[in-house]
Amino acid sequence: MEIGIFARTFARPTAEEVFDAVVAAGIPAIQFNWLSAGLDPLPGSIDDRIIQQVRQAAADRNLQIASVSGTFNMIHPDPAVRVDGMDRLTAVMESARKLGSPVVTLCTGTRDPVDMWRNHPDNATDAAWTDLLTVMAPAVAKAEEIGVVLGVEPEVNNVVSSPTKARQLLDTIQSSHLGIIMDGANVFPKGGLSRQHEILDNAFALLGDDIVLAHAKDTSRDGDAGHEAAGTGLLDYNYYVKLMLQSSYDGPLVLHSLSEAQVPGCVAFLQEKLEQAGEG
Repeated sequence: MEIGIFARTFARPTAEEVFDAVVAAGIPAIQFNWLSAGLDPLPGSIDDRIIQQVRQAAADRNLQIASVSGTFNMIHPDPAVRVDGMDRLTAVMESARKLGSPVVTLCTGTRDPVDMWRNHPDNATDAAWTDLLTVMAPAVAKAEEIGVVLGVEPEVNNVVSSPTKARQLLDTIQSSHLGIIMDGANVFPKGGLSRQHEILDNAFALLGDDIVLAHAKDTSRDGDAGHEAAGTGLLDYNYYVKLMLQSSYDGPLVLHSLSEAQVPGCVAFLQEKLEQAGEG
């Protein structure tokens, strides 16, 4: 299993310089965000010349674009925001296909109108779930048409707040173009860290065959998504990596929620965990 990283970890003026920094760090794969090419993170349109420039820059450096970020608040309380997000997502999906990237990452969203990663009590309502399905179904249909896979992440602050909810979504949509982004730091409800092996076991039992991307960060508390760099929190990485290697997923383990200064230490940390698990 290779190590990847969010490309936007490296703030540089051009995509080429970002990719140079990734390669210099010894990392062979990225999750790409159009911000790294000087565009909006979710652009409404992307010039083909820019797409080809980014694709060539990655190819020249033998850098795998494992995924492209397409996150917007899929259950935003304002329907107009959801419609705009869907239009922009379509442009990102088309760009991902042209980049040769198989996966576009999503945020299932929250009723919070400002921050798509902030919890809201109405996330647990039937209306929120219905709104998610209303947006997700055409998004997946468009992904099927374009030829990419959408990745959703069980995240305690979003409407898909748990592995069980993620399984429910997969079973409802029933498409090979919808899969799971697994992030072990994001699945612990309040009080859950003391039961992290049990919760991780359940997550992989429910979703292990549907993982299309794996994230690597850390957490220092439950009841919230993780915000720490891998190896700096309370996630049992030996256990997380073991479960990941036992799953059907064979793509990169993608670092995020880290500063550029933390990159060498986090890469060394993941390499050590993979070696200990027999993947060195």
